[in-house]
Amino acid sequence: MKKILAIGAHPDDVEFGAGGLLIKELENGAEVTILVCSYGEAGTNGTPESRKKEAEDAAAYIGAKTLFIDLGGDCHITEAPKNALAIAEVIRTVRPDIILAPSQAENQHPDHLVVSHLARSASRLARYGGLAELKALPVHAIEAIYYFPSSAEMDKKPDILIDVSAHYEKWVASMTLHASQMQTRGYINIVSSKARAYGASIGVEYAAVLWTNDPVRVSTLSAMESSRKY
Repeated sequence: MKKILAIGAHPDDVEFGAGGLLIKELENGAEVTILVCSYGEAGTNGTPESRKKEAEDAAAYIGAKTLFIDLGGDCHITEAPKNALAIAEVIRTVRPDIILAPSQAENQHPDHLVVSHLARSASRLARYGGLAELKALPVHAIEAIYYFPSSAEMDKKPDILIDVSAHYEKWVASMTLHASQMQTRGYINIVSSKARAYGASIGVEYAAVLWTNDPVRVSTLSAMESSRKY
């Protein structure tokens, strides 16, 4: 049973970027915690209070836990050491095996890239025993960190594709619970179009994608499943 910590800059980022994958992992027995690093204060629609409630409802719907931390507010998150330490504290508390973080693409909401960098730094800080700010909690080393796509941007070629066809309807339902954001942009159409295109590339209906931070270790070549036929 794996423990997954999925980190998003805003209340809807995780569901839009990795909801289908998390639903599949949860149904396979994983324990998932979603960490939200702002309350969407700068959003065109919704209030911090309503967006927090939407995030809690969406996470509960798929069976995940939700945590919130304040790193300065929507559009004010910086790559400050105190922010990396705040996420590292959550990592030591939750003790995940795997971390999912926003992609490291440059052309996206600036908070996404900052939180991506913070999550990677925090993953290292969580295992350093000499940090005075974290002394109250035992050190923790994760197995891997992977990056999920932004809901609205074009993505580079993914490293990992996961068939989520059987979980697509529930994924859409979880996104719909972020009702305030449906007034801002056609996010479900954007996410669905990308998931359908990725799925077609591996011969399934819908696929979720990830990018790796480190090489993926496998026991043998025969243990790997090919994504296409040549």
